[in-house]
Amino acid sequence: MDNKKLVIVGGGAAGFFCAIQAKENNPSMEVVLLEKQNKVLQKVKVSGGGRCNVTHAVEDIPHLLKHYPRGKNFLKKVFYQFGPEETIAWFAQNGVTLHTESDGRMFPTTNSSQTIIDCLLNRAERLGVQVKLSSAVTAVQKNDSGFILTVNHNEVKADYLCVACGGYPKSLQFDWLRKIGHTIIEPVPSLFTFNIKGNKDLKALMGVSLEQATIRIQSTKVNDIGPLLITHWGLSGPCVLKLSAWQARTLYDLNYEFSIFVNWINQTEHELREEWNTIRNDMGSQSFSKNPFGLPKRLWLYLIEVVGIREGKKWSELASREQNKLIAILVGQPFDVQGKTTFKEEFVTCGGIDLKEVNPKTMESRVVPSLYFAGEVLDIDGVTGGFNFQNAWSTAAVAAGLWA
Repeated sequence: MDNKKLVIVGGGAAGFFCAIQAKENNPSMEVVLLEKQNKVLQKVKVSGGGRCNVTHAVEDIPHLLKHYPRGKNFLKKVFYQFGPEETIAWFAQNGVTLHTESDGRMFPTTNSSQTIIDCLLNRAERLGVQVKLSSAVTAVQKNDSGFILTVNHNEVKADYLCVACGGYPKSLQFDWLRKIGHTIIEPVPSLFTFNIKGNKDLKALMGVSLEQATIRIQSTKVNDIGPLLITHWGLSGPCVLKLSAWQARTLYDLNYEFSIFVNWINQTEHELREEWNTIRNDMGSQSFSKNPFGLPKRLWLYLIEVVGIREGKKWSELASREQNKLIAILVGQPFDVQGKTTFKEEFVTCGGIDLKEVNPKTMESRVVPSLYFAGEVLDIDGVTGGFNFQNAWSTAAVAAGLWA
């Protein structure tokens, strides 16, 4: 490997981790990282609300794999080589300790994404990784001796090439990857929130959150359960984000115009009706300003207003028509979704390099020798919670394993 040169395209989490791992495995190799923007690690900076959700605490690899709508069979062979345990250990060895929150998400103990950025930048600098900003790759040629990249109208030669530049739709890298023989699964957005059409009253509930709610897409059995947040544009929170990830391609095909039902109390209509007499007896002469479901007060007042129940009305005075309408809205209020909003600038896609064309044991292309992939450029994506970063760390580490 002496005097060999590795060029990595993409200055995000996967690109930096691959560059660092390659240098750690083979210090004599020349490693050059190319980033088309004038800044690196931008997604790391904004992730987790600026705290960087590095990974997720999981019981084992099978549990981890359940959080990937696409790519879990491929990742199984990757994670057993380098998974969350190895990720946590690597950051600890480089001065970054992580803490685990109640939902399993893991962050640096500083609660600052800058800690992760500084760790990666400092380690790359100490190892001698060459980082070149504003360096866009516009073409790649493969010959017997390696690769010739066109970078800002100049030629850059490489013995090995690792593509780790994300999965943004219509990205230029997909054009030259097609030209050298790879199949691209069309990238479409994943992890987004739902814009609710024409509901000014819901907009007034901005900031209201529930620990558990269920959302179902109309005319399907597709649903997800989890924390829900009402925003000024519609609905967000893990419940929505997970649903958007698992149904990313279906919702894309619908042009992000579809209907949903929100179950505010996570009970079936049958369960609620069985309890209804008990609820009415317990509430007795209390007014409807009180609710027995533990819902936030603003949400409850909104729901009874939609039904047409006066706040001062007593539970014992509830008419059958009002009762049926209230039950229906509690377990399945309909909303029309029209459009989406990217979640906190964390743009994630499903789609990318067809996994059949990549060896999961090495991350090397099955189509072009000495070409490697890492991160979201592959047709792999996870739900929110640190799973996409774990894909980046793991595929990058495995790609760099060749040079050990």
